Amino acid sequence: MRLILAALPLFSFVLWAQIPASKVVVQVAGKPERIFTGDDFSRMPRHHLSAKEHDTTIEYDGVLLRDVLEKAGAPLGKELRGKALSTYVLATARDGYAVVYTLTEMDAAFTDSEILLADHVKGQPLSETQGPFRIVVAGDKKPARSLRMLERIDVVQLRK
Repeated sequence: MRLILAALPLFSFVLWAQIPASKVVVQVAGKPERIFTGDDFSRMPRHHLSAKEHDTTIEYDGVLLRDVLEKAGAPLGKELRGKALSTYVLATARDGYAVVYTLTEMDAAFTDSEILLADHVKGQPLSETQGPFRIVVAGDKKPARSLRMLERIDVVQLRK
């Protein structure tokens, strides 16, 4: 499995997940191209998130999606203004399920909510039916936007 954050007009990237987590690669196609390894993720700040799913609270660990997007070159922070506000993130699962998030949903200047790129649940790696990567959205009342078996992320800017 790969996670690609690819540029549709902006850029894309892919996470390679069928290899051990220590060897996970994220290939950034765009300007500039960048490859992230499992070691890169291990050096990123880790976060813990509790999410309610089917009347049960589940504990997830991983990195913030905004941290990955920032390292990939997405317009966040001072760059997230004007035309960049029409940029969205399309996350697609291995089974074709897809969810859209706006960049403002993960930018600290706009919100305090967190969107986690999780690789662990209850202290253990995600199962094959959940992972190896999953997006978990804090504060959502329904888990429908918490996408499991993440395979691809596209950062797209709407055209007029």
